[in-house]
Amino acid sequence: MITSQIIIPSSSSIQNSLSILHQVPEGHVGVYWRGGALLKTITDPGFHLKLPLLTQYEPVQVTLQTDQVRDIPCGTKGGVMINFEKIEVVNRLRKDYVYETLINYGVNYDNTWIYDKIHHEINQFCSSHSLQQVYIDVFDQIDEKMKEALQVDCTRYAPGIEIISVRVTKPTIPESIRRNFEQMEEERTKVLIAVERQKVVEKESETTKKMAISEAEKNANVSKILMEQKLMEKDSARRQQEIENQMYMAHEKSLADAAFYRVMKEAEANKLKLTPEFLELKFIEAIADNTKIFFGDKVPNMVLDQRLLGNFLQRFSGEMAKEGNLEEGPTGISEA
Repeated sequence: MITSQIIIPSSSSIQNSLSILHQVPEGHVGVYWRGGALLKTITDPGFHLKLPLLTQYEPVQVTLQTDQVRDIPCGTKGGVMINFEKIEVVNRLRKDYVYETLINYGVNYDNTWIYDKIHHEINQFCSSHSLQQVYIDVFDQIDEKMKEALQVDCTRYAPGIEIISVRVTKPTIPESIRRNFEQMEEERTKVLIAVERQKVVEKESETTKKMAISEAEKNANVSKILMEQKLMEKDSARRQQEIENQMYMAHEKSLADAAFYRVMKEAEANKLKLTPEFLELKFIEAIADNTKIFFGDKVPNMVLDQRLLGNFLQRFSGEMAKEGNLEEGPTGISEA
């Protein structure tokens, strides 16, 4: 008995096989199979023709795409089971490597190098780290580690796949452990708040201290400036006084020199004037000013120079003789 199996193709594949004209959407390239063999023909976006029934066509995206890997269970180093609900991988297939990638890994190449690879790398990472590390300590590093791990293998085995970035969501952990972590986080937050408050107080104290030091330095500088100003004023006053003293001494010296010069000149003049004739003239003037003159040795207060007196009497007698008023007698003047 011979049994036959009839395979009924889907409507989309039938339409794809029967159509002659097809469209490649923007951001994709068209790849073709003929008799199950991948052709090297790669078409750009737009309308193209193919042989119906013999050639199959498939659009392949060559722009950025995001693959979401969901529900990834893993066990930590301590044996706690956790679950990553979603990991997003942003990747791109390079146009130049479309044929090489598809001939090696098929149209669903991302199942091998992204979905399956993410499961493997996450389990490797969890098995070498504790729950504390995975959930808190190194959680911020998982994105970069996954990206590096994926890109290393893709570069080696599938160089056409470029990993742009990886985004890992927080894993789901058992409820009891989660509550403990929350309490620990609350305590850690309180400690951080206390530390920050202490830092603020220390900073305020330091600021107050710096302000006090700055104020003291400012006052000291002001005092120093005022002191220097006073010293400069006193020094200026001292110099001014010295200049005034020097001017006064110079003035007094000039006056003294002038007085000395005057006295010296007067002395020289007097010396020149003290001739016998001048002294005689002065004597005569002095005698002439007196109304009475007493002669004789009984007048002790009157001391006369005999020579001057003789000259005076001789001149007086001559003048009297000229006038004719001289009387006969030995002296003409009554003797005391």
